[in-house]
Amino acid sequence: MPPSTDSLLQELLGAIERELPRAVALRHRLHAQPELAHAELQTAAAVAAELPVPAAPAAATGLLARVGPSSGPAVAVRAELDGLPVRERTGAPFSAEGEAMHACGHDVHMAALVALTRAAHSIASDGTAELPAGLLAVFQPSEEAYPSGAQELALGDLAAAAPAAVVAAHIHPQLPWGAVGLDAGAVNASCDAVEIVVEGEPSHGAYPHLGHDPILAISQVVVALHAQVGRRIDPVAAASLTVGVLEGGSAENVVPSSARALLALRAHRPSDRLALREMVEEVASGVAAAHGCRALVELVTGEPALENDPAIVTRARELLARADLRAAPEWRSCGSDDFAFFASLAPVAMAFVGLDGAEGFLTRPLHHPELLVPDSAVGAVARTQAVLYLAAAGYD
Repeated sequence: MPPSTDSLLQELLGAIERELPRAVALRHRLHAQPELAHAELQTAAAVAAELPVPAAPAAATGLLARVGPSSGPAVAVRAELDGLPVRERTGAPFSAEGEAMHACGHDVHMAALVALTRAAHSIASDGTAELPAGLLAVFQPSEEAYPSGAQELALGDLAAAAPAAVVAAHIHPQLPWGAVGLDAGAVNASCDAVEIVVEGEPSHGAYPHLGHDPILAISQVVVALHAQVGRRIDPVAAASLTVGVLEGGSAENVVPSSARALLALRAHRPSDRLALREMVEEVASGVAAAHGCRALVELVTGEPALENDPAIVTRARELLARADLRAAPEWRSCGSDDFAFFASLAPVAMAFVGLDGAEGFLTRPLHHPELLVPDSAVGAVARTQAVLYLAAAGYD
């Protein structure tokens, strides 16, 4: 690898290191005052105040800020603004109060991207190094709820910026500390939301033969759907169906008129995504009809599967060791992220930054009320973002 790559990366990493105290302080402020999707006003203001250049508003509460060359190609690096509707139980001195929490690392992602943006601006503006492409910092609203902030950006403000690539880094508590999950191809699944309403005929519980029981029908629908995933989808392909809500009725001795289920469908392959949608409609209608009921199925299309660009991944993996990181064993999941919408604009790549084993870190899953990402992850995420930026810029 040419010395120029090492030289630029080391300059960038050194500048990031100098920015970390300020970035960690920002992380604490953001963590203490989370805001939910579509309402990230003070979060965006706090981020904008720390950026080295004026930020342009994008997608309602989002921000775009470019440093480095003002013309020519740019690599977009994305972080998310929103928190989750979770009450925090970490006991951290900078804990959030109320019913919202940064339980997915978005506060860390934002602070890291601010550090990277400030670092890139500093070495470019003082003549220390020439950046190979503009760095477009993307602070995206509404990752955790529909409508998707990424989709809005991909259809509007970010599309107008025409990035050459879009990259991101996301913390993950299941991967080892110091390791980065970074693989080509599908690494996250598509996700669609489905509502099934089964309509029956109400009756008294003592005379069930006089009605048509939607509770019994929807229970059989749920069992059949889970069974059919294993019979409709190739078992070597990643796909899942989750029924997260099942409800109906108001009294123990009354057969109600309707019952409802809410589902999530996930798949790595587009063909499997379509197969799951068709399966839900077919199974729900058929099983409900067998019980003398009617099924109404409504699907809300979510994000597509996230497919990492092979060229970006290959270059980034070569740079990891120079950033005091290492490649994790192959990592793919049925998690989903609206970052996948950016693939409609340009090649994309997302890396997963491991936390397991970090000093002081209590392992908890994403979205858990006790998940407290260590401050040291701000640096690890920023270094990963720097590696992805250089890899996507094709600097080799």
